[in-house]
Amino acid sequence: MTRDDGGMGETPGEAVTGLPDWAPEDVDMRTPSMARAYDYALGGGHNFAVDREFFRAFEAALPEARVVARANRAFLHRAVRFMIGEGIRQFLDIGSGIPTVGNVHEIAQGLDPGAKVVYVDIEPVAVAHSRQILAGNGRASAIQEDLRHPKAILDHPDTRALLDFGQPVGLVLAAILHAIPDEDDPHGIMTQLRDALAPGSYVAISHSTADTHTKAARAVEQVTKQTTTPTTLRSRGEIMRFFTELDLVEPGVVWVSQWRPDSPDDVGDHPERLVTYAGVGRKS
Repeated sequence: MTRDDGGMGETPGEAVTGLPDWAPEDVDMRTPSMARAYDYALGGGHNFAVDREFFRAFEAALPEARVVARANRAFLHRAVRFMIGEGIRQFLDIGSGIPTVGNVHEIAQGLDPGAKVVYVDIEPVAVAHSRQILAGNGRASAIQEDLRHPKAILDHPDTRALLDFGQPVGLVLAAILHAIPDEDDPHGIMTQLRDALAPGSYVAISHSTADTHTKAARAVEQVTKQTTTPTTLRSRGEIMRFFTELDLVEPGVVWVSQWRPDSPDDVGDHPERLVTYAGVGRKS
């Protein structure tokens, strides 16, 4: 799922046929996608020229962009491992993106083959490729839905078939809530999702901010307006509100590389340069 050139150059098949064989026929190749740009940042091959051009503009605004992408994925890995350690065996990953490196089902099922995972994304390439790699895996599924419609996600037949909301669930919202503008009431969306979870469930969130490196962060906010899911940066206080009625797991809401790092060396001297907060909360 990764290219030997580290994500540079043309996607195989794109230049010759116009549409790669892995892309759905109705995919929009003219508008950049955050999910496909994130795939490119991680070295994946499921992106188009428009996504690579967009990411280069993103990277010009925030030179640490690739490091941020990797740090966010590393947080996802640690959070899933933590939740498995706490007894969670079913996961709902909303805004899952394109499965490039280290997906939730690989981590969870690697630790317990019985773990179940439902992936949710609005990006058709993400869903199509997820379904492709999940073929034959009866304990994982991918659905195309919009986070702005939480009821549609929770009531989807595939979600209901795999997940038992009478038992604890691990809800993963990695780098997705900042794609919901204030006018779409992201905190209300979070409330609906939280209320659907059984006691003992966990919620993992990472979210971009302009609390530091404000100029660069605001430039990123402007650049993402090219996409259909522009970024809305929020303060630590606003991000903390997403954990309302949840008990924060130590060390709380911190810079993304500071959340339970595997090694002190993983944090770096300036974790604030990653302009991303992360945390995990437990529903009592």
